[in-house]
Amino acid sequence: MPDLIHVITPGDHYSPRTGSATSTVVHGLAGAAGREGSGFRQFVAVDASTMRPRYDSATPIEYAGVPGPTRAQRLTDVGLGRLGLPRRAAGRYFAPAAAAVADRPPAIVLAHNAPVLAWLLRDSPHHVVLYAHNDLLGTYTRAEADRMLGDVAGIACVSESLATQLRRSLPDRLAERLHVVRNGVDCEVFTPAAAAPSRSAGEPLRVLFVGRMIRDKGADVLVRAAGLLGRDDIEFVLVGSEGFDRYADTSPYELELRRLAGDGRARVSFEPFVDRASVPDLLRSADVFVVPSRWADPCPLTAGEGLASGLPVVASRIGGIPEVIGSAGRYVSPDDPEALAAALAELADDRGLRHRLGAAARTRALEHDWSWAWSNLRSVLDTL
Repeated sequence: MPDLIHVITPGDHYSPRTGSATSTVVHGLAGAAGREGSGFRQFVAVDASTMRPRYDSATPIEYAGVPGPTRAQRLTDVGLGRLGLPRRAAGRYFAPAAAAVADRPPAIVLAHNAPVLAWLLRDSPHHVVLYAHNDLLGTYTRAEADRMLGDVAGIACVSESLATQLRRSLPDRLAERLHVVRNGVDCEVFTPAAAAPSRSAGEPLRVLFVGRMIRDKGADVLVRAAGLLGRDDIEFVLVGSEGFDRYADTSPYELELRRLAGDGRARVSFEPFVDRASVPDLLRSADVFVVPSRWADPCPLTAGEGLASGLPVVASRIGGIPEVIGSAGRYVSPDDPEALAAALAELADDRGLRHRLGAAARTRALEHDWSWAWSNLRSVLDTL
């Protein structure tokens, strides 16, 4: 059985101290593989300077990283790619990771969000699988995608929605190598509260958002919906920062959120970024979870974590979000605070509906845990 080597973005932290979705996915898959005795030894290539403690689900292969490309260098890379030349800055950034794994015994290398890695490892003995968590090829022509990815053994996508996006950028011979491996969820860590969150007489229903405070994630849509409702019996708790640093300066967007909240009569509070270990208890303290993305989020982990926590989930019908939630939640159009307010009002006024949706959410999560996701990935690997 060959080794399985995950390569994550240089500088990304394989640690529960960060909120990195990619590292969470690697940990979920590697942990499930280990529990099931899959026969694949799991490794992760990681910059030696990154955070500790590290997840223990994969053995680290450490290397000395280099600074990431600047915006100007990334733009230059796009131009180089369209001229038929290698993307120099991306290649330089990933070269230490590629060197760390190139001379190891033949293995399957999962290149997480790293198209350039397939090209860097083109002369190695490894089977390289591009593992796409986002639309990685938006700046690639089909000709460049063919050059850079021509030798990949497969392309794993975290949702059918993302696979559809990537297919537009790929020549037919590479499109045939697309596979969908949706993210799972840890149903032992993310569990429902033992009893409904304790609410004293007159204490409000708690609606929770957890995620990065950027426009794509739609926190402002939730704040606007809260303002439209203006109800004293509902409180809105928004947790997250622009990045993964709890102590970073407040961004202009975060300041705008606070201004919006201050303009209305709703009960809205903000909490900066919390590490992964704190998220399960946050979810157990809530009554309703909201995923108000305005972009085509391919497969948000928070949606599955809300389901696993037995919460009714209200989410935007966009991207891969419906693939995560299925029929176990309520949907609204993205960027529509009026529709979101109406959906939240319905849940606030109907305890029985909240209970039914919460039970359906937990059932769906149990059917789509990390063992399920690993089984799907294993099926792909077995075809290589």
